[in-house]
Amino acid sequence: MPRRPRVHLDNVPLHIVQRGHNRQPCFFAEEDYHTYLHWLSEALRKEHCALHAYALMTNHVHLLITPADAAAIPKLIIALGRRYVQYINVTYRRTGTLWDSRYKSSLIQAEDYLLACQRYIELNPVRADMVNDPAHYRWSSYRSNGLGQHSNILTPHPLYLSLGTTDEERQSAYRALFRAQLDDHAISDIRLALNQNQPLGNERFYQHIEQMTGQRRESKPRGRPRVITESDGDIQGQGELEL
Repeated sequence: MPRRPRVHLDNVPLHIVQRGHNRQPCFFAEEDYHTYLHWLSEALRKEHCALHAYALMTNHVHLLITPADAAAIPKLIIALGRRYVQYINVTYRRTGTLWDSRYKSSLIQAEDYLLACQRYIELNPVRADMVNDPAHYRWSSYRSNGLGQHSNILTPHPLYLSLGTTDEERQSAYRALFRAQLDDHAISDIRLALNQNQPLGNERFYQHIEQMTGQRRESKPRGRPRVITESDGDIQGQGELEL
């Protein structure tokens, strides 16, 4: 069965997940995270993309990006991947690929799902039992979005900015979103959309995408949850049980 083509649209947020090859680690030391963020920052500037949230897990990454030009996304992923892999191979005297060949992506309807998607991304380390509070994980955007830590890589989405009239109000309102658990249905919808490279939104959003692309883009209805077996995950704490 042919793979469903990805859909990227100008100025529409996109949730991207890229995994290590064969689900192996892609970060090995603290400097690796710093280096990845450096090259990500360079790629964002070059391709005129806005990053709203991220989480760098041990063996995969989550990015929430809005591109000014949809065609910039593949260029960004390729350039970032090439530079980071070269760094890893030189640093650790290894050869070969580091990433899976295909990244997963899902268009996000901002009005209904953007803040939920940001929470999903920044709660990844908590769901993976790496920390018990997103503020305790260094390699995500939560400290910037929720605590006001300076970041030269993030661009707040207008919906985030609408949470308050000052930085303090916005951060307080954002932290309040994390006091309740993310709804199980929201988690299921986000994962399903990613697995199928499908958009996440309402019927009006799907119709807009269909008008723009000429293709029907809709996630399949939920079925019974797939049983997670030992072969589906990596070592607990690697973040591999989360998508």
